[in-house]
Amino acid sequence: MKTFSTLALFLVAFSIFSTAQAQKPQRVLDVQNMREGENVEYCITHKKHAALLQNPDYVNGLAIAEAEFAEVSKKGETQKATIYTIPVVFHVLHFGGVENISDAQILNALDILNRDYRKQNADTATVHPDFQGMPADIQVEFRLATIAPNGQCFSGITRTFSPLSLQGDDGGNQVDAIVAGNNVYNGQWPGNRYLNIFICGEIGGAAGYTYKPSNWGATSMQNGIWILHDYVGAIGTGSVGASRALTHEVGHWLNLDHTWGGNNNPGNASSCNTDDNVADTPNCIGVTACLLNSNTCNSDNNYWGFDIRDNVENYMDYSYCSKMYTEGQRTRMRNALQVASTGRANVVSAANLVAVGASGTPYLCKADFSADQTTICLDNTVQFQDQSYNAVSSWSWVITPSTGWSFANGTSASSANPAITFDTPGMYDIQLTASDGTNSDSETKSGFIRVLGAPASIPYWEGFEAYTSLTNLPNWEVFNSPTNNTFVIESNFGHTGTKCVRLNNFGQAASNTDELTSSNIDLSGINATSGSVTLSFRYAYRKRTSSDYEFLKVFITGNCGENWAQRKTLGGNQLSNQVSSTAWAPTSQADWVTVHMTNVTANYFTDNFRMRFKFEGEGGNNFFLDDINLYSGSPSNDLIVSVDGQEQFEDLNLYPNPTDGDVHIQFTAQAGGAGQLHITDLTGKSIVHYPLQVKPGANLVITDTKHLASGSYLMVLELNGESSIRPFVVK
Repeated sequence: MKTFSTLALFLVAFSIFSTAQAQKPQRVLDVQNMREGENVEYCITHKKHAALLQNPDYVNGLAIAEAEFAEVSKKGETQKATIYTIPVVFHVLHFGGVENISDAQILNALDILNRDYRKQNADTATVHPDFQGMPADIQVEFRLATIAPNGQCFSGITRTFSPLSLQGDDGGNQVDAIVAGNNVYNGQWPGNRYLNIFICGEIGGAAGYTYKPSNWGATSMQNGIWILHDYVGAIGTGSVGASRALTHEVGHWLNLDHTWGGNNNPGNASSCNTDDNVADTPNCIGVTACLLNSNTCNSDNNYWGFDIRDNVENYMDYSYCSKMYTEGQRTRMRNALQVASTGRANVVSAANLVAVGASGTPYLCKADFSADQTTICLDNTVQFQDQSYNAVSSWSWVITPSTGWSFANGTSASSANPAITFDTPGMYDIQLTASDGTNSDSETKSGFIRVLGAPASIPYWEGFEAYTSLTNLPNWEVFNSPTNNTFVIESNFGHTGTKCVRLNNFGQAASNTDELTSSNIDLSGINATSGSVTLSFRYAYRKRTSSDYEFLKVFITGNCGENWAQRKTLGGNQLSNQVSSTAWAPTSQADWVTVHMTNVTANYFTDNFRMRFKFEGEGGNNFFLDDINLYSGSPSNDLIVSVDGQEQFEDLNLYPNPTDGDVHIQFTAQAGGAGQLHITDLTGKSIVHYPLQVKPGANLVITDTKHLASGSYLMVLELNGESSIRPFVVK
C-alpha cells in the first residue's frame, strides 16, 4: 500500500546500519560549540573551512575569490536599491523517519528566511536599546526554483530515501545519495545556479554548516548548506528557538563570519583579538545563550571611549534571541552576491532566475495531489491535499471507479483540499485539474483509492492457492520501496499446497522495503474479556552472508489502517542463522518456520482488523511466506479453518500433498461417532462427500483423487456438527 501522508511509516529499520555505526568511535562533540540545552554543535562552518585549508586547490580558489571580493568592496555598493532574489532548492534526505519533514515545514522555513532578510520580523523593534535603529533590511529574498537542471518542472523540493541521511560524517556522500536517488532529477544541481539546502537526520553532530564563498567548487552542488531537520522552520519537527539556524547558515554562505571572528570557539577570550571583518559589529567572544548584558571585550571602545556592548541578538552569534543583521553585514553580504568567481553572482543573475524558474510572478507549473490515506474501509473519508505547484486559483476534482469495477457513479469537488466519503467498495481513479487563471494542468492517478468491502470472518486462512498474481487483488496490497523486486506469487511450491508468496531479495540493493497488507477481517465477535486470538504464519528464509541483518516485522491495526502497531520483529540470526551464498528456495517443509502471535489483544477485536507483513532487506537472500492463519483460541501447529476455530481432530495430517493418486488423512479423535468427509473447491462448493464412522483414538482414512482435475481443494472432516479443514493439491 502506498500512503502519501507518510509514504511508509519507517521504511527501513535503523538497525540495518546501526551495527556498522557501532563499530565507529563514538563522536565526541565540542561542548564549547553548543548552545545551552542542546545536544548538537550549533554550527561547524569554520571547522569545515579549517579542514579545507589543508587543500592547496581550496586555498588558491579562496585567494581568487577574496581578491575579487576586495575589488567589489572598494567600489562600494553600486546597486543599493536592488532586491536580490536567490533561487532555492530544498533537498530532503531521509530514511523514512521524522527527518522526512513536510512541505509545510519547508515553506515555513522559507517564510522565515524572507522575513529575516527583509527585516519584517516584528522582534527587530525589541532589540537592546544600545542597538535600536541598527537592524538592517538586507534586501535579499528567497524563492523556490521551479525548473530542474534538465528543464523539468518541479516544486522546489526533492526527496531522497537513503540511510545516509543519518550518517553525516561526510556531507559529500550525502550529496551523492541525493544526486543518485532524488525523485526529481538524478544529476548535479550546480551551486552557481541554485542555493541547495540539504535537510538531513544527522550532519556530523551539527545543527548546520556551509562553505565560505570560493572559486574552488563554485559550480559544485556541494556549494550549499547542510541543516538538521529540526532546525528547519518553527513547525513540525522545528521550533521557534531553532528556526534561525538557517538564517545563520545563509549568512555564512554570503561571506559572514561569526560575530567573534572566523572560528567555532564561542566564549574564548582570545576572540577579542579577532574580527569578523564588519565594522559595526562590536568585538566579542560570543555567547551560547541570550545574555543581553554581555560585554566581553574592551577592544571595541567607540569614539568617545565608551565600551560597546556585545551584539548578542545578531544572527551570527549563538544566542536564542537572535533577531538582526547590521548595515555592515548587509553591505558585506550584498557585495558577496556581486562576486563572479564564487558563482554567487550567477545565482542571482536575471538570466539564471529565468532558467531555474524563479523570476516574475509564480505560475501553475504542474497539478499534483496526495491523500491522508489511500486504503480505507467502507463509509470512511479520505482527505485529499492539493500539491500543485506553484500557483493555483481553482481546482476541479473527478472521482470515478477504476476500469473493471462496476459500482457507484463518479463524484466531483471544486475546493483545494476536499474530504470525500466512499460508500461503495472497489478501486477509484482520482483526477485533479488545477488552474492559475491562465494555465491549467491535469493529474490522474489510476486506482489511487482502494475501498475495502465486507470484512472476512475468522477463522481466516490464506495460502495464496487461488491467486495467479498479487496485482490489484481485493484481499492483499503490495508495497515496494525502492521500486525493484516485490512480493509475487510462487506457483511451484508452498508449505501447504503448491503456492506461497515469494520475495526475490537475493542481491537487491541495500535499504529495500517490501510490505504485504491484508484486507479487513472481522474480530468483533471475540469476547473482549475472556476471548483470545492467535495469528500464525509460516516463512522460509536463508541469509546470503553471515553478516546479513534483515528484518521481518508484523503490524496490526484495529481501525482499518489509520494506526498501525508493531507486534512482531524477527531480525538477523533470529530470522535465520543459516546461510546460502546462492539464490535460495525451500525444498521441504522442514525449511519452513511456524510463528504464533498471541498478542492480538482486545483492543483489536473490531470488524476492521488488518495485518501487514514487512520485510526490510539489505540484499540478502530470498524470503517466502505461506499459511497466514487467524483464529480464536490458543496456538496450533495445524491450520485452523473450522467454523468455530476449534479442532475436533487432533494430530490431523494429510499426505502426500500434492498428490496424483490416493490421499491419506490421519488423525486422533477424542470421541467416536458418525462423521462426513467432504472435498470442496476453494470457494467451498462441494465436489464429493463420503460418510465416515470415526472411532475414538487413531484413525486413518484413504480416499482416491484420480477423478479430480489438477488444482487446489479443501478436505473437510465433520464430526458431531463441527469440522476441520485442510487444503491439498492434485497434480
